[in-house]
Amino acid sequence: MDKQEIKEIERKCIEDEKRLLFDSFSQTEALKLGSFIYEKSKECSGPVAIEIRINRLTVFSFYPDGTNENNQLWLKAKAKTVDMTQKSSLRFWIDVQLSGSTAENKRMPESEYACCGGGFPLTVKNAGVIGTICVSGLPHLEDHKLIVDSLDLYLRD
Repeated sequence: MDKQEIKEIERKCIEDEKRLLFDSFSQTEALKLGSFIYEKSKECSGPVAIEIRINRLTVFSFYPDGTNENNQLWLKAKAKTVDMTQKSSLRFWIDVQLSGSTAENKRMPESEYACCGGGFPLTVKNAGVIGTICVSGLPHLEDHKLIVDSLDLYLRD
C-alpha cells in the first residue's frame, strides 16, 4: 500500500470518527449495538469477537464459536490503543505507517497496544470519547470496516 492510499484511508477514518457519534449511550444501548454488530458480522468471512467498553468497563462482550483467547488479547490491545489515543486503532496504524516509526517508538509497545484496525472510539456528542467498540477475527482493515459499516446502519435508525 503506498502513501497516497494510506492518506486516503486516514481521511476517511477522520471523517468517520467525526460523523459516527451518539446523542447518548448507556449499558443497555451497548447490548443493542453489540448484538447489531454480531448480526452484521455473520455476513463476514469468519467469526468475529466483539467488545464494547464504557469508561474502561466492559459492558458487552461476545465470543462466537470459532473465536478464542487470542481474540480476547486483540480486543484488549485495541481498546487500550483507542483509550490512549482517543482515535481509532486504524488511525494509530496509519500514524505509524506515515511517520516511518514504530509503535514502540511512540511508547506504545505492541505487546500491550494494537497497531492495526478493529478498535473505534465510542463518542457521545458534547461529551467526547466515553469508551471503545472493538472487534477481532478478520484482517484488520475488515475489522475496522465492520465497525464503521455497522455504526453507519445502526445510527440511521
